Amino acid sequence: MGVFIQITSFVLIISILVILHELGHFIPAKLFKTKVEKFYLFFDPWFSLVKKKVGDTVYGIGWLPLGGYVKIAGMIDESMDKEQMEKPPEPWEFRSKPAWQRLIIMLGGVIVNFLLAWVIYIVLFTYYGENYIPVNKIENGLYFDSVSEQIGLKTGDNIIAIDGKPVEKLDKYLNMDLLLGDDVTVMRDGKEVTIPLSDEGKKAALERRGQQIIVPRYNSLVIGEVIDSTYAKQAGILAGDEIIAANNVSLEFWDEFTEEIDKSAGSTIALKVKRQNELIDITANVSDSLGLGVRQNMSLAEQKLFITKEYGVFEAIPRGFEETINVLVRQVKQFKLIFNPVIKGYKKVKGPIGIVEIMPKTWNWQFFWGFMAMFSVWLAFLNILPIPALDGGHVMFLLYEIIVGKAPSQKVMEVGQVVGFVLIMSLMVVIFGNDIWNLFK
Repeated sequence: MGVFIQITSFVLIISILVILHELGHFIPAKLFKTKVEKFYLFFDPWFSLVKKKVGDTVYGIGWLPLGGYVKIAGMIDESMDKEQMEKPPEPWEFRSKPAWQRLIIMLGGVIVNFLLAWVIYIVLFTYYGENYIPVNKIENGLYFDSVSEQIGLKTGDNIIAIDGKPVEKLDKYLNMDLLLGDDVTVMRDGKEVTIPLSDEGKKAALERRGQQIIVPRYNSLVIGEVIDSTYAKQAGILAGDEIIAANNVSLEFWDEFTEEIDKSAGSTIALKVKRQNELIDITANVSDSLGLGVRQNMSLAEQKLFITKEYGVFEAIPRGFEETINVLVRQVKQFKLIFNPVIKGYKKVKGPIGIVEIMPKTWNWQFFWGFMAMFSVWLAFLNILPIPALDGGHVMFLLYEIIVGKAPSQKVMEVGQVVGFVLIMSLMVVIFGNDIWNLFK
């Protein structure tokens, strides 16, 4: 059932985004009396799952769920309809329209994607508010394990700026900001210290496949869950127990407890716990691979630090726009990781299979709409890249025509379309290859 929900949510998100993106092209094309021959969700090489002609347009669903398209008459696109282009232009064709109208038609999909993300963020901030930890509430600094420390940070540090830009809150984006930054300023032992962020550390962090780099030091040591069939269960540890000491070492923070567990791997750990105001001594085995088998009571730990900022509709409008721009900027900056010869971020790029894996296995509307907004910005950014075969490639040729006063030759545009298509297909092969390789790993 979990995998079904993951696949369903991903396909639904992609379907909504593709339909709205293509409507961004379709509606202005119709307004400018341009003939649209096909409107398709997903691609339809060789055959369609569903199709129906209404007026001049065939509406359909293809079998290859990698996007969608509208086929506009008189336009050099992925269909490479050279026969039509060799005929004299008709007044209802794309090529017969003024350059400014063609530009609006080609920008329509990107504009819709951007506006959709903005609207979704407005609704999310209005309905859910914004949940984060103010940096000034983190009294005990942050916890970094041995992998995270390779970036250059140490347990107890408190991040106050990245690339000179002040950090005011610890939220879901701070991990990404750290990976995209060049240096970080922290408060360490009462002093401000600026540390260059190492590429080797970023590579190690990316290898963790989404695990948090930045975690507050929680001084709550209450057990939230004891996992069945583990040594903790066998030793009699209960949810609600508070860990006081491990191996005769007094504990203050949860990360100190996990370090003691790691030290005891393959052996035993002596615990002193408080249960209903009574101190109890417990000795438990520790597995080499699974550890002790307990999880922290995060609700108790987080309620001390997290706040939820609420927004009215009018407050959410500028905040939603700011979030849309922030997501776009982060996506552009990710190319620093993708093309870095040390980090080799291109190996971590996820395709459809990888994206399905990160979907929650239970239905979560907040995640659903938040992911749709993020992905909508991503589609807008990808489509506006000046690569022939993408919207941005057509925009590039149109801007050339507007500036120079003459359109590129049909041959140039055809060659550009082929080159762009080959480039995109090559990228798709790499992305799917990553997905399949990660599945095997």
